[in-house]
Amino acid sequence: MISNKIQRLITLYVTKQASGIELDELELWLENSKNYTKFKKYVKVNYLIDLTMDLFDSEDSKKELLDLIKKEKSVNRRYTFFYRMKFAAAVALVIGMAYTFLNGHFTKSPEMILPENSITLQLENGNIEVLHEDGNSKIVDAKGNIIGNQNGKQLRYDINTKMEKLVYNTLTVPHGKHFKVQLSDGTNVHLNAGTSLRYPVKFLQNNNREVFISGEAFFEVYPDKEHPFIVNADSLNIEVLGTEFNVSAYPEDLTTDVVLVEGSVGMYMNNKSLKEGLLIKPGTKGSLNRNLETLTSKLVDTSIYTMWMDGDLVFRNMPFKNITRKLERNFNITIIIKNYQLNDEVFNATFKNGATIQSILKSFKNSFGIDYTIKDGTVYIN
Repeated sequence: MISNKIQRLITLYVTKQASGIELDELELWLENSKNYTKFKKYVKVNYLIDLTMDLFDSEDSKKELLDLIKKEKSVNRRYTFFYRMKFAAAVALVIGMAYTFLNGHFTKSPEMILPENSITLQLENGNIEVLHEDGNSKIVDAKGNIIGNQNGKQLRYDINTKMEKLVYNTLTVPHGKHFKVQLSDGTNVHLNAGTSLRYPVKFLQNNNREVFISGEAFFEVYPDKEHPFIVNADSLNIEVLGTEFNVSAYPEDLTTDVVLVEGSVGMYMNNKSLKEGLLIKPGTKGSLNRNLETLTSKLVDTSIYTMWMDGDLVFRNMPFKNITRKLERNFNITIIIKNYQLNDEVFNATFKNGATIQSILKSFKNSFGIDYTIKDGTVYIN
C-alpha cells in the first residue's frame, strides 16, 4: 500500500509539477527495491504506462530512473520534457486518468509518440487519435461502426449506438486548450486544460452512468431518475440525477472541489455509500481533503468557479503556488518560483478572456511588487 503522500509525489513526477524537495523525497523512497516495484505498479494502473517493458525491468532500469530524477533536479526545480522523453513516450499525452480500469497498455511503438500539446482520443482497442480543433470527422469503433462525430472543438456520441457491454473512450485535453464532449445520453461536459475524461461510448440499461475524471470539467447532466450519473474523481464519487456542476480534481491539488450550480449532488468516498456522504445544494462548494479524507461544504459565488469556460481566470483567496499551477495549465508554460516565501501568500485577481501571460505577470508586478523574468519560454518568479 502506498501512502497518500507518496502517491502525490508520484503524481507530481509524472505531471511535471514536483519541486526539487519533492524529487528528493521520491528519490529516497525509490531507493528501496520493494518501493520501486510498487512504483511500477502504481504508474501502470494510474497513468497508462506499462513499466514491465524492458526499459524498467531490471535493477539497471531502477538506477536509470533514479539517474533521470537526479538529472532533472540539476537542470531546474521543475521537470523538463527533454529528460522525461524516454520515460514518457509510452504515455504519449494521455496523463492523469487516475484509478481507472484499463483495457490494455502501451508498448514501445513509434506510433505512440504523438505531437506535443495534442488533444487525443484513446479508443477501446488502445489506439490513440489526434483531434484537431478545426477538424470534422467520424468516430468509429474497433469494428468500423460510426459511434459519433467531431465538429470543431466538440465530440458528439450517437444516442442510437447499440452496445451489449461497456466500451470506454478516453478524451485528454493538454495544457492551454479546452474541449467539449456530448455523451451518448445527452450529457454535456466542458473540459478544462490538463484534463482527462474516461467514459462509456454507450451507457447501458440497468446500469449507473459512470465516468472518470482527472482535472477540471463542467457537467450538464441529462436527467434520468432510473440511471444515476456518477463522476469518479480519484477517491471521490459525485452522484447526481440531472444537474449542473463543476468538478476540479487535478492530481497535484490537495482537494477535490465540487461546485453546484443547479440541482443536487451527493459526494462520498469510494469506500463509503451515498448515505454516508455529503449532500450539497445549489450555490455550495463541497470539498474533499485527500490527506485528511474529510468532506466539507460552504456557500460560494458559483460564477467564480465556472468563468473558465469563457476563458476568464479568477483567483479568490488563492495561494500563489496554486495560481502559478493554473497559469501553467492555461498557457502551457513552466513557472519556477525562486522566491519560496511567495508560495503560501494569498491573492485575489480576475483576468478576462484574451489576457496574455505577459499582461498577467505585469499586473502582479505592478499590484503586488512580484518580480519575474522570462528565459527560453520559462517564467522565473524572483
